[in-house]
Amino acid sequence: MAGNRSALLFCPPLAPVALEAGARVAIGRGKDCELVLINDSASRRHAEVYADGAEFCVRDLGSKNGTYVNGQPVTRPHALRPGDRIGIGTSTVTYCVFEGSLAGFLSDPSGHETMIVAKEAAREVFRGELAEIPIFVVLQMLEMGHKSGVLEVAAESGPVRIWLGDGQPLHAETEKARGMEAALDAVGASSGAFRFDAGADPRERTLLMSMTELLLEASRQLDESQLR
Repeated sequence: MAGNRSALLFCPPLAPVALEAGARVAIGRGKDCELVLINDSASRRHAEVYADGAEFCVRDLGSKNGTYVNGQPVTRPHALRPGDRIGIGTSTVTYCVFEGSLAGFLSDPSGHETMIVAKEAAREVFRGELAEIPIFVVLQMLEMGHKSGVLEVAAESGPVRIWLGDGQPLHAETEKARGMEAALDAVGASSGAFRFDAGADPRERTLLMSMTELLLEASRQLDESQLR
């Protein structure tokens, strides 16, 4: 990975795993894996992400149920692109790339070290495209960085706003809903853009849960909808 770019694997509610140059990250149920999944449909050592020159690739390790990238089976080493979803059993691992480092973002309240920061009206905002950085990754980053402010998501059903305090959800609203319903609309968005402004306070509090609980509930509802 050239320059100051950092690659990471996200699989909430697990902590993200940084991909270092030359490192190999095994994914599976085995405790010896770098990314350990709580997933009965995953093999003990299911797949591996590794550096190949300036790229990172994923390969299946002879798993029982196979490895997928964006729904397509991996039959040979597959070069990863930002936003790719790696399917391992019932788990989805997302590959993301940032300018700078995750540690830099977490230690810098304004997030200056990420590629999705732009200066507007003499202040810093954190923004990007959901196709490259899924919303659950954004929320997990904001939680890890203990950020406070408002996240605006341009969802397919319309704009959604989620207010955070110290990285935890406080309130969410759309034009038609507030609270949990609005928050799930945001977490379920798969395309469009997002923008986070630090420091904004919510007008009310409608979410009495942790970020992890919100992401797990969104995942549960998504799984249920796919089974219908």
